[in-house]
Amino acid sequence: MQSHPNAQLLETFYAAFQKREPEAMVSCYHANIWFSDPVFHDLRGPRAGAMWRMLCERATTLQVEYSGISADDTRGRAHWEARYDFSATGRKVHNVIDATFEFADGKIIRHADTFDLWRWSGMALGAKGKLLGWLPPIKNAIHKTAMKGLVAYEAKHPS
Repeated sequence: MQSHPNAQLLETFYAAFQKREPEAMVSCYHANIWFSDPVFHDLRGPRAGAMWRMLCERATTLQVEYSGISADDTRGRAHWEARYDFSATGRKVHNVIDATFEFADGKIIRHADTFDLWRWSGMALGAKGKLLGWLPPIKNAIHKTAMKGLVAYEAKHPS
């Protein structure tokens, strides 16, 4: 039995992610893409693509595994795990993510990743993240630092 075309689209997206090929990933996105996760909130259009380009470029040790892909005409889901050295601290991270998708015009138009930011901050930031990573000010600081990095990346790599 052949999988749904939107499931094939998700397979293409994650296979490109495994190879750190952000242009192939971005080609799976609708021009009006909306992306969100616990670190990068509410990224729209080209900014979502810039995030993947930045992450793929910086994540020289990235290993991605994906599973549980399913999709129909309007919605999809996937489970994926990323292993990498966090560039700011050099600490090893194993992030476990569940993703949901919506589709329009044969492309991904909404992509939301969910993961435990407290768990992530403990791995990425060490003791401070383990002890304080659940606090809203720490979560906000993680988001602000990530967005500052994305803005700087966009300034050097205009789309």
